[in-house]
Amino acid sequence: MIYFLSDAHLGCLAIERGWAHQKKLIDMLEMMSEDAVSIYMLGDMFDFWMEYFIHDKKKRQFSPFCKELRKLAKKGIHVHIFTGNHDMWTFGGLAKLTNAEIHFEPCSIMRYGKTLYLSHGDGILPSDWEDRYPSRVRKQIKRFMRLREIFKNPTLQFLFRCLPPQWGNKIGYNWAKKSRLKEIANPCPFKGENKEELVLFAKEQEKQGNHRDYYIFGHRHIELDLQISQDSRVLFLGDSFQQWTYAKLDHKGHLTMHNYDPESK
Repeated sequence: MIYFLSDAHLGCLAIERGWAHQKKLIDMLEMMSEDAVSIYMLGDMFDFWMEYFIHDKKKRQFSPFCKELRKLAKKGIHVHIFTGNHDMWTFGGLAKLTNAEIHFEPCSIMRYGKTLYLSHGDGILPSDWEDRYPSRVRKQIKRFMRLREIFKNPTLQFLFRCLPPQWGNKIGYNWAKKSRLKEIANPCPFKGENKEELVLFAKEQEKQGNHRDYYIFGHRHIELDLQISQDSRVLFLGDSFQQWTYAKLDHKGHLTMHNYDPESK
């Protein structure tokens, strides 16, 4: 089996009982390890992750999770971590801590005779988005894209890494907390097939002849399994802190969505 999950937001100040949250995630990974060949984590596994030049003691809170990933790798399970818009600031440290393969960009893979497009999903838009959306939505998208450019700027990343970790973490975790509380107060449900940026992107790819059987994304924090053509589907993975949803690809190439519920064992 190949498993896909995303958006655990470990360390989030808006999630109560952070240790219980991390323990449940580890239990879910243990369940997957029973028959997993590979596990793909499609971004925002941490609510904030920055690797400073000075040792960051706060990273110790993630030791159980990182230990679990090393354990999976030792079993021969291929672990992949995609960076998201909350945890893109890794410069080799996360790979050493977890023995996972880190992906900074979307990628296409072929498994069990099926082609899959994998991405966290942030910053992915259809090429005609400026013509498609009204002014209010365009402004929101442009604001997000500008912020994303700032986050990815090498000079600004270097300067932030120079900060004492307690300063940088205070900024990063509080910013992330505000984002999570805003989402809780004003959740963004499925916008509709003709408005969801990632769905429109996938449809455009199909029209251009870049066929994939499955387009799998994180980021949106909603569960979605949408057939966009006779042989192509788009999946949003939900999250791993409230919904506890994930996807599973079996050896016959069948992809299904599931909910992790340890009480049902």
